[in-house]
Amino acid sequence: MSIDRKTAEVRERELRLALLRIQPGRSRTKAKRLSIAAVAREAGVTAALIHNHYPGMAAAIRETIGPGERASREAKNQELKATRARARELNDEVKALRADVARLASINEVLMAQNISFKAKGGARRTVMSLAPTSRRDGVPPAGPPRRPA
Repeated sequence: MSIDRKTAEVRERELRLALLRIQPGRSRTKAKRLSIAAVAREAGVTAALIHNHYPGMAAAIRETIGPGERASREAKNQELKATRARARELNDEVKALRADVARLASINEVLMAQNISFKAKGGARRTVMSLAPTSRRDGVPPAGPPRRPA
């Protein structure tokens, strides 16, 4: 059983034709963007074959892609990194806020228990006293500033 292998010239020609089909959008594999992987799929080979055996073809694909697409991809990668960093910050903030809520809920439970205890001891029967400063011994607050007639 013999395997018929294509020559390097035939394979390179197929790669160039695949590149030319992808550029105007006439690819058989419905490739949307030009890349080494897309050209390899279109030609029926692996991307590693292009990288390892056809470096000139890989350079031609990179040149065709141009710096604009690479710059756009890099900008999107930077934006993604920034978004991930912001998500980490927000997740940390959420964890801290949840810890605060748990701490405050615990304090609230203690205060509610104390309130129930005070009411049970007869705190409800006591009169409410003013906390305003007093200058006289009888507990009557001093006269404030004179009121203006309305």
